[in-house]
Amino acid sequence: MNKTRLEAFSDGVLAIIITIMILEIKVPQGHEFADLKPLIPKFLSYILSFIYVGIYWNNHHYLLHGLSKVNGKILWSNLHLLFWLSLIPVSTGWMGEHNFEKAAMALYGIILLLCAISYVILQKTVLDVEGKNSALAKALGRDLKGKASAVLYVIGIAASFYNVFISGAAYFIVAMLWLIPDKRIERVFS
Repeated sequence: MNKTRLEAFSDGVLAIIITIMILEIKVPQGHEFADLKPLIPKFLSYILSFIYVGIYWNNHHYLLHGLSKVNGKILWSNLHLLFWLSLIPVSTGWMGEHNFEKAAMALYGIILLLCAISYVILQKTVLDVEGKNSALAKALGRDLKGKASAVLYVIGIAASFYNVFISGAAYFIVAMLWLIPDKRIERVFS
């Protein structure tokens, strides 16, 4: 299979995920700016989730850029990632609807952790095809950002039961960590 088909399918799913998230934010009933106040938690959760989906889209693009061929394992690993990403709108909506309550924050972190794990699985599957000495393997290196992210997700999940601000801060830090462009892959392939 050509990797272009895999990229197009993944891009379509990610676009639908973002669309579903924005459709969860309903237009307020009133016509005053004060009527927007109840939407603030929903909008904040949407912004964070939009950033996460954007980060996955960006990193997925670079990961597949270094791919020379696609096999069944890569297809299934990619679907595994897309499955967990498709659950982001549910946890985003729940978190925004209930003002970042404990259970919603924990579920959000669990889904983010499972997205990260599934991305690592996809990354490993791609590296198995490309080889340990490939340009992509060299570009990825030891993936310290990925390991730090997993630790922060676990901290965020555990903290959600005690202090939702610490939990939210952990998720926000991971997003900011990945929002800073990672030039490793870009450098190797340019």
